[in-house]
Order: sequence, then structure tokens, then C-alpha cells
Amino acid sequence: MNRRSPRTRAYAPDPGAPGRCCDLPGCGAPGEYRAPKSRTALNDYWWFCLEHVRAYNAGWDFYKGMTPGEIEAQVRSDTAWQRPTWPLGRLGGKLDADMLNDPLHVLNAGRRTAHDAEQRARAAAEAPGDLREPLATLGLSWPLTLDELKSRYKQLAKLHHPDANNGDRAAEERLKIINLAYAALRGRLIAAPMAAAS
Repeated sequence: MNRRSPRTRAYAPDPGAPGRCCDLPGCGAPGEYRAPKSRTALNDYWWFCLEHVRAYNAGWDFYKGMTPGEIEAQVRSDTAWQRPTWPLGRLGGKLDADMLNDPLHVLNAGRRTAHDAEQRARAAAEAPGDLREPLATLGLSWPLTLDELKSRYKQLAKLHHPDANNGDRAAEERLKIINLAYAALRGRLIAAPMAAAS
């Protein structure tokens, strides 16, 4: 909400002025400008004329008379709008990632990765004995779909192909092992639906 100031100019007289003379002794000009009496009474005002409010403002120092420690405490208090603050997790409150709305799972990433690794290890233990080595070679877990297998094989074949590695013999040997693992898993996945159908 935009609140417009009733003043036409920044130095225009305050419309809420009480209509009395300037509070500076000996000045008979109208007191149309307010100024706080002290830092402890910011809502209690002196009413000055324009000349005297300018002089008052030029000499105003909110922190005058405060020690460095008091100034630091005041700045910290002002940073939080004079409301109490405390480190997260104090006063019995605990930040729980499950309580937060985190649709991208950014806050839960570490716990999630450990959980995924645990699931992969459990799934590898449940895999048929003859498929554990081919699964480990391709970095896959059981159960597995044919599409997942093909996708992973294409990634590894591109990575370890001798043409992509300047004819490296070690890369060629790795590709042969990957081909054998792919063939074993593919044969099992193709045979499984046929066995289920008969």
C-alpha cells in the first residue's frame, strides 16, 4: 500500500503541527516542524521553526553518549526490528527437512543419496546370482527394464569406444566386458517375458 505524504515538499510544514510558537526560548516564529526529544523518547517531540529544526537536525546524533558495546547492541536490535532473535534450533525448536515444502528435494539431497545407495545395495543382493556381476559392470540395479539397460549401454559404449579414446587398447577391453554384460542382461530380460507368457 502506498501512503502519500500530505506534505507537498520535503521541507513543508508538518500538517499535524499544534499551532504554537517555536520551543526554542526567545523565538516567536511558529513551531511547524517536529523533532524527537531524545533517542529514548522518539515519539515525544519538540516543535521548532524551520531555521531551528535545521540547526537541531545538524547537531542530532542518535548514538551520542553510547559506548561501542551499546551501539553494537542497538544496531543488532535494529537489524531485527527490535524483535528477539536466537540461533536456529534453540528454544526447543528443531528444523526438520520433512516439515519444509521442498519439491526439488534440495534440502534432503544428502539423506536421499545415502538412501538411494542403500536401496541399490539391497536390490543388488536381491538380483539373481548370475546377473550380479553384469549389473555391477554396467552400474545398474535390479529390477531392471530393457529401456534402462539400452540407455545405459549406449552411454557406456560411447564413453569407452576405441574411436573415442584414440584407439586405446584398454578402452577396447573395457568395451568388450561391457558388451558381454549387456548381452547377458538383455538375454535374461527378453527371456523373462517369454517365460511369463507360456
